[in-house]
Amino acid sequence: MDFLSRLVRHKSIEQLQGEVGRRSDFRRVLGLWQLTAIGIGGIIGVGVFVLAGQQAAINAGPAVILSFLIAGIASAAAALCYAEFAGMIPVTGSAYTYGYAVLGELAAWLIGWDLLLEYALIVAVVAIGWSGYVQSALTGLGLHVPVWAQGAIGTGEGHVFNVIASLVTLGVAALLVLRTEWGARFNTLVVAIKVAAVVLVIGIGAFYVNPANWAPFIPARVVGADGVGHFGFQGVAAAAAVVFFAVFGYDTLTTAAEESKNPQRDLPRAVLLSLGISMAMYLAVSLVLTGIAHYTTLNTAAPVADAFTGLGLRWVALTVSVAAVFGLISVLFAFMLGATRIWFALSRDGLLPGWFAKVHPRYGTPHRPTIVLGVFTALVAGLLPIEEVAKLVNIGVLSAFIVICTSVLILRRRKPELHRAFRTPWVPLVPLVGVAFSIWLLAELPAITWKVFLIWVSLGLVIYLGYGMRHSRLERDRV
Repeated sequence: MDFLSRLVRHKSIEQLQGEVGRRSDFRRVLGLWQLTAIGIGGIIGVGVFVLAGQQAAINAGPAVILSFLIAGIASAAAALCYAEFAGMIPVTGSAYTYGYAVLGELAAWLIGWDLLLEYALIVAVVAIGWSGYVQSALTGLGLHVPVWAQGAIGTGEGHVFNVIASLVTLGVAALLVLRTEWGARFNTLVVAIKVAAVVLVIGIGAFYVNPANWAPFIPARVVGADGVGHFGFQGVAAAAAVVFFAVFGYDTLTTAAEESKNPQRDLPRAVLLSLGISMAMYLAVSLVLTGIAHYTTLNTAAPVADAFTGLGLRWVALTVSVAAVFGLISVLFAFMLGATRIWFALSRDGLLPGWFAKVHPRYGTPHRPTIVLGVFTALVAGLLPIEEVAKLVNIGVLSAFIVICTSVLILRRRKPELHRAFRTPWVPLVPLVGVAFSIWLLAELPAITWKVFLIWVSLGLVIYLGYGMRHSRLERDRV
């Protein structure tokens, strides 16, 4: 086999489908609602509690609901494509595994390598945000974290290390090491608390909406002294690129395919349910939030809680803050689970050392990559400011969306006869919409994101050419 042929060799979809139900690496313990909770847990978080208000104040005004709609269209197109693959190839690894079956080994490795970094960085970003909420709550109770432990160097005078952010990532990693079902049950409880808080915001806030706050719906375009533009339709588009960070996360549940009780039935349903429920909540919260407070007042660290405080409803504000503290844990759980399962899949296929592809003999979890990722994310969350880490996320996920949508098109033409438990509707329109929106959102990302992405891809190529290509399971089977 020549060099180029080795780069594009791929797994047989028929072989992967035949292995479903025969794999015994993981224990099948997750049902439809636990999978859906993982998806909702990955989606609902900073988007509701922070980004909706901040982007209304900075970029979109009351039209932030349109920003969520635009981001949601891109995410929904990709979700429909994910659902087709999840039902057709219910094997752990998500976009990495799907890419391996359609586009070949090198493309699969690169997307898996990218998602590994993206998911880990999302864990770190959310952990830093979670730390801020917890420290605020502790201060309200008269308790104070030592100055050196309040944040990373550069985030405040005397700050050295964000201890709380570091500890929560280690705690989530420990939960994922013990038993997947324990973590999933805890996650489902946390998601229920978070959803109840969002319903409370919508239900109570609806009675205090002042339609005058929605005018003008799209504020006139302005350019600040720094030359940066705000509002107008360009502002709505800019906000869409930012809030996209908040409308993916359902892809993390597909990494748990081999822990699902009935993956071919439940995975497609869980993908669509989690995104549908989450988008309905985002749109309703955006409408209510900009209706109860003028958009110019929402650029705060906790805009939802602050809006209700302004109405004199402090008990609602407190409830929202507590729910945010609990709710963000579910985001950590979803993305930590996704990262560890992708690492496991890469190792099981020989592209990373097989030592990481061993499950715990007692707990049945991929404990080795979980521990390593727990320590890595703890250090990132403890040592780096949230702004620096946040700049690096999104690019890997958007790349994965392009891979998934493109793969649906290729596979429909290459193997139309394959059994598909769920079929993406309106092909090729839906996949093309997913690709187009993902490319557009990629173009909106800052230059630093692209620089780090290229460095990470270059490192990935070195590892693949130096190790993965020679140790790949497909290479061993050929020999």
